[in-house]
Amino acid sequence: MQFHHNGYVSGDPRVQPAAGVGLDRPDELPDEMDVLIVGSGPAGMLLSAQLSQYPGVVTRMIERRDGRLVLGQADGIQPRSVETFQAFGFAERIIAEAYNIGYMNFWGPDPEHPGQITRTSRTEDYGYKISEFPHLIVNQARVLDYFAEAAANGPGRMKPDYGIEFLGLTVHPDGSPEAGDHPVEVRVRYTAGERAGEERTVRAKYVAGCDGARSGVREAIGRKHLGGISAHAWGVMDVVVNTDFPDWRTKCAINSAAGNILHIPREGGYLCRMYIDLGEVSADDNHEARKTPIETIIAKANDILQPYAIDVREVAWFSVYEVGHRVTDHFDDRGEGADASPRVFLTGDACHTHSAKAGQGMNVSMQDGFNLGWKLGSVVAGLAPTELLATYSAERQPVAQQLIDFDREWSSLMARKPEEISDPQELANYYLGTAEFPSGFMTEYAPSAIVGEATHQALATGFPIGKRFKSSEVSMVCDGNVVHLGHHAKADGRWRIYAFADAPAAGEASALASWAEWLSDSAESPLARFTPEGADIDAVFDVKAIYQQPHEGVDIMAVPEAFRPKTGPLGLMDWEKVFAAAPSAWCKTDIFEERGISRDGTVVVVRPDQYVAHVLPLTATAELAAFFEGALRPQR
Repeated sequence: MQFHHNGYVSGDPRVQPAAGVGLDRPDELPDEMDVLIVGSGPAGMLLSAQLSQYPGVVTRMIERRDGRLVLGQADGIQPRSVETFQAFGFAERIIAEAYNIGYMNFWGPDPEHPGQITRTSRTEDYGYKISEFPHLIVNQARVLDYFAEAAANGPGRMKPDYGIEFLGLTVHPDGSPEAGDHPVEVRVRYTAGERAGEERTVRAKYVAGCDGARSGVREAIGRKHLGGISAHAWGVMDVVVNTDFPDWRTKCAINSAAGNILHIPREGGYLCRMYIDLGEVSADDNHEARKTPIETIIAKANDILQPYAIDVREVAWFSVYEVGHRVTDHFDDRGEGADASPRVFLTGDACHTHSAKAGQGMNVSMQDGFNLGWKLGSVVAGLAPTELLATYSAERQPVAQQLIDFDREWSSLMARKPEEISDPQELANYYLGTAEFPSGFMTEYAPSAIVGEATHQALATGFPIGKRFKSSEVSMVCDGNVVHLGHHAKADGRWRIYAFADAPAAGEASALASWAEWLSDSAESPLARFTPEGADIDAVFDVKAIYQQPHEGVDIMAVPEAFRPKTGPLGLMDWEKVFAAAPSAWCKTDIFEERGISRDGTVVVVRPDQYVAHVLPLTATAELAAFFEGALRPQR
């Protein structure tokens, strides 16, 4: 963590200096704002934390509840989400309180006693196999708390406006007399406090609907959920128990003649979540299955667990649901091929719903918010063209459809009867064989104004264009400490440009030195073209160099000044933009080898949401300049 560059800090360094709207944020919801977020779920809270990094953007978030969420229904945290938490500054703290899924065990009918279950396999969980981050279980309410803290500590000092519900909206056509500078007219009503029941109208430039499966924002813009509910009911409960079931503190998939259970230990050492198969639902059930009492769910669980049993001491929460798979027809109000840029966006359950058993809902929702947040911030701040906003739906809708397809297959496998299973290892093999998708690492965005073509992909095979930047360890040249290169990328809205050096050492003539000179001195350089007048030289681009030598073999004072910018009100040199790849006493890996990076040098461009945008040779300065001409607005 870097601080003191704005002056000596004696308090919590996670609290950034207030700026812009954060200097005098009004308590009352204003009549006009740049961005209005409706709903404080995972997507909404992440969106607010991201937009708090844009203090020139007036952002507010309304929530119908009168305070924070106390009991969240979602709890599975995939490695990609923990990677995102790292960018927002709280991964280590939430890991400490979460349950780490180290293993998943599988149970099936005992061949000698078909009415009873036996353990059929033990498998290591996929978390640490494909990431430096674990697969976690933690209450959704705590995730929201951490994002709320990040938002409140950001320069914009974002806080939810609790006790205000969304009633409807009207989008006035751009250029019409009614549109003005804030064309989205939003009707709201106070639900708590002295003003409870009062209605009013506010205006916004953009609205983000993060208001769940029954989204009022979705209805207001005429978007439709496409899909249906399967004829299968599941009970879910968070319980503390006494039991003789030996795998109570291990994640398990349990299949028996009486039904199926997905068993998930939760944080704290005692609490567990159980998804219990309640069987087929008749066509004329009319959702009566949803009224199943908790006593029936517990009895069903005990039938499935034979010869073991649970003695439930407390039920923290329970529900009954029928598996539904739906995707909204479009994730914004304008649709594909529209002439004007969208004004209203849908995220999370407002645009995709599915079962909870694959552990994807909260995770995919947060990535919706991450994708949208920096785009809204960049457009409203004047850093990017409005056309950027159309890429949100174009990128996230295919991801949602892939999620639905995966969840449908996983749910079907989980609901099978014993006689339908020919291979007892099939579910375990599927769980591990498809791990990259549920972990969040299969997302791959197609070429666009913010994703380049794969013409030079061979220069960095381990950084596929359109996929998230997969970190690796390097040594900081300034002090020799080993760090993950990707962990230096914070969710601050900046683009990352990683310059991987060719063979010569710092201070010698090289392709990297020539590239750095162009970046610093050329009028065509992205730094010159897209950095606002008067801003720090790294306000939009965070440029880092990675040398092939060991850290003690790099003279940091011989490194080009492009990698040693002087920033902040004190004009202090940043020492933490230069890294070494060669193995050392503490760093055993070489990122060039780990990620298939050419020894002739490579430039890897990464978007603010951690996705690789382009891979180019060090000599391709014109291509780099052209790429950013399509992604950003010239500032000078």
